[in-house]
Amino acid sequence: MGYLNNQIITVDAILTKKGRELLARQDGSFRITQFALADDEIDYTLYNPTHPSGSAFYGEALENMPLLEAFPDETQMLKYKLTTLPRGTAKMPVLDIGFASITLAQGASLAITPQTLNYLGANQVFESNGYTATIADVRTMNIFSGTGINTTQATQLNKTQTFGTNVSKTVVGTTINLTATTVNTLFGSNSSLQTTVTFVGRDSGARITIPITITQTN
Repeated sequence: MGYLNNQIITVDAILTKKGRELLARQDGSFRITQFALADDEIDYTLYNPTHPSGSAFYGEALENMPLLEAFPDETQMLKYKLTTLPRGTAKMPVLDIGFASITLAQGASLAITPQTLNYLGANQVFESNGYTATIADVRTMNIFSGTGINTTQATQLNKTQTFGTNVSKTVVGTTINLTATTVNTLFGSNSSLQTTVTFVGRDSGARITIPITITQTN
């Protein structure tokens, strides 16, 4: 979704690749239950509290920045989501998953339990609504699932299947389970496959993206 310009409130909304895939199934799996807002285009370093024309012009440069049109690559849109944090928050929450990158051999499994630092006064490191994890290319995984959150929306999202298509997949949970693919044909003449996975705290809005490498063993 994107605003076509910053003078007239006209919204351009399109489906992502994943959204079009679900809509094409015509089985009821395409249901919009939530939405998010982001400020990907905004460079807050341009905010100028010393503007000679006064406080009404502090954000003039921000208001005149060009805005993005909507485009269907869900791995590039909404990178910087807007979120509401408790009053008095002094530090932005950050995610810690215990890895800077992940390398898995074919068929190998890994369970990841994210933690949120600087969250709720450091009294809590796990978010009650869990985390979303989005893998850029689901073909690289035999299993990509979330556990620990049992709401209807999370259950519906976690059981969504993709078949042989180079698309992303999003799951919800307090623990994210990965098992690398065993399909040799995906590698072609390469000895490894690369993708990324993005974790987002559903309460804090904190996010982290890390690379994943799958190495061929057969």
